[in-house]
Amino acid sequence: MEFATHGDTDAPKAAPYVAAYETHSGVVVLAGDRAYKAKKPVQTDFLDFRTVEQREEACAREVQLNSRIAPDSYFGVAHLSGPSEAAAPEPIIVMRRYHDDDRLASMVKRGEPVEPVLDSIARVLADFHDRSDRSRRINRQGEPDAIHQRWFDNFPTLHRHADTAVPAETVRRVEDLAAAYLAGRADLFAQRIDEGCIVDGHADLLADDIFWTDNRPVLLDCLEFSDDLRFVDRIDDAAFLAMDLEFLGRKDLGDYFLARYAAYSGDTATSSLRNFYIAYRATVRAKVDCVQLTQGKSGADAAASRHLAIALSHLERGAIRLVLVGGGPGTGKSTLARKLAEQVGAVVLSTDDVRKELHEAGQLSGEPGDLDAGLYAPANVAAVYQAILHRAGQCLASGQSVVLDGTWRDAQVRAEACRLAADKHAVTAEIQCVVPVDVAADRIRSRAPGNSDATPQIAAALAAHDFEWDTAHRVDTSQPLDDCVREAQELWRAAIRRQS
Repeated sequence: MEFATHGDTDAPKAAPYVAAYETHSGVVVLAGDRAYKAKKPVQTDFLDFRTVEQREEACAREVQLNSRIAPDSYFGVAHLSGPSEAAAPEPIIVMRRYHDDDRLASMVKRGEPVEPVLDSIARVLADFHDRSDRSRRINRQGEPDAIHQRWFDNFPTLHRHADTAVPAETVRRVEDLAAAYLAGRADLFAQRIDEGCIVDGHADLLADDIFWTDNRPVLLDCLEFSDDLRFVDRIDDAAFLAMDLEFLGRKDLGDYFLARYAAYSGDTATSSLRNFYIAYRATVRAKVDCVQLTQGKSGADAAASRHLAIALSHLERGAIRLVLVGGGPGTGKSTLARKLAEQVGAVVLSTDDVRKELHEAGQLSGEPGDLDAGLYAPANVAAVYQAILHRAGQCLASGQSVVLDGTWRDAQVRAEACRLAADKHAVTAEIQCVVPVDVAADRIRSRAPGNSDATPQIAAALAAHDFEWDTAHRVDTSQPLDDCVREAQELWRAAIRRQS
């Protein structure tokens, strides 16, 4: 065979240090200080390289697109020809060769302290995203329908391998949770588009394709075969590497990388959105593993199962929740609500805060002091709960879980909250804080000034009613606060499993 050569794409001359490896869509030959990459003549659910013309176009696009972020690594496209003139020359990408030991994946596996490397990668990626193309066409790939299509294109392959490479139940759960997140978050995706977060990105950021050389990172092998799949939310782009680091057994490094990326880019994605995109990237890799399994790759079934487990874990963690934390004054509900929200990264909304805000704005009248009268008259109470539920709905649609702190003694209002959660495709959990009346009274008398106007008399009157709340889990808040918070966190986690 012969190379048709030009410039830096010249064929190697008796090059030492020769090696070769395969991916699901290509073959790479390493010779001397060059790497030569060919596309396989294959078709999958997501690419088509069956003709030499298709491979030629893909090779040219790969060089062009990767030169945006790694301009010193891609030298061009050469052509490999055989003895028969009838056969079209095969396009070959010519690249700079990097050493395996310098791969980020290799460094992580050796247990090296790679935080400075990840910091530099985060800075390079943020800068790349800052100057990446943006357009109406690109923005369309950030709309819910496009994201849904992208997600659900993975499932035919996964279903074909259900219970051989991946557990069928895990595939179903991933599919259901992804659909629920997408269905209720139109406002969030619109906000990401408005903020300019959809970019012509990398879209295949794996630790195996990142090298640390000359004290700087080199990011190779962006996705070239589909523009639409490369038009991504910038946090989706970053989430790919975070997912891959977790797959390598270092979730802590993935978390660190996303934190550094947020610092450099100024990105304000909610934790739920980060989890959603980590899950998406893990699902994509599970599909690729299944494709590689059909090509005979050893261990691809185990990799697919592990990737899908990562996807499920992050979808469960990122599922949007609406949690009602209720009980009478002095039961510790506000303290528990705040602590739970801190631990799980949720927004806490308090009826005490909203009541004071509305009162000061002149929207509520009356004085505190008596149950069902004055400031606590039924019309005022209804206005407070309507306001807090409206705000909760906005948060849920924007990808933020919410903890609602209130008495919640009205079953109709609780039902309205549950309907709101269902409308926003959020998971509900209900917690009722309980303590003896004398303990509640002592707490009220000794508490520091705040937004609550409740008195020991109101607490006693509410306790005398002992309203029914059969759907709530009762937490004895006379126990240590840390124990209460742990119990509430378990309820938070269990809520997603109960509604599966």
